[in-house]
Amino acid sequence: MHMENQSTYRKLDYFDLGFIGYDKAWDLQKETLQKRVDNRVNDILFLLEHPHTYTLGKTADRNNLISSEEYLKNNDISVFDIDRGGDITYHGPGQIVGYPIIHLGNWKKDTHLYLRNLEEVIIRTCWEYGLKCGRREGFTGAWFGDRKIAAIGIKVSRWVTMHGFAFNINTDLSLFNGIIPCGISDKEVTSLKRELGEKVAINEVKEKLLKNFISVFEYDESEKKSDHPIIVQELETK
Repeated sequence: MHMENQSTYRKLDYFDLGFIGYDKAWDLQKETLQKRVDNRVNDILFLLEHPHTYTLGKTADRNNLISSEEYLKNNDISVFDIDRGGDITYHGPGQIVGYPIIHLGNWKKDTHLYLRNLEEVIIRTCWEYGLKCGRREGFTGAWFGDRKIAAIGIKVSRWVTMHGFAFNINTDLSLFNGIIPCGISDKEVTSLKRELGEKVAINEVKEKLLKNFISVFEYDESEKKSDHPIIVQELETK
């Protein structure tokens, strides 16, 4: 793969994975991260939706999973203990999940700035819908006052990122009732649908997210690679 001058000329490959199980996407992330570390692929952004899932980060308090086994079974919710930072969150239909697998060494070796930039991508996307979204001091994510519309949790290994953000679009917010989201008990969760008062086209939001991601992270070039679930071997440019 032609990767010279990567430090000055940066390309993003984008994959729309559609609807994909959490375990399959997690495996894909781990394999892709190693390929990025080995310089076998460009920076990559996966956008997708998951089935009903609760994930607990490395420092999560399991007491924040307040669902009974019956609740999990009745709502067909899977639970995963994973290797990102942060506490517990929900993924499900109507929520866009973004997994950037990017090399911070070719951008800026600053994980805090990376987190702020992920927030900026969400904030700018909300602005495009006329919504005054912003940050909240002391917390990650994107907020409308006390209402959180996007959660962020990452892992960085050898300056390559994985995991990312969960942005509520047409999400069934009642499924957050089975957890204390991000371990924050005194704040609400919200969605674009709730803030706008109407359902929003998922693919339209994905296009805006992609555009804002490219802008915020200052890519020179981008390419949309696939609209369908893929296997990791297809990531490598021949």
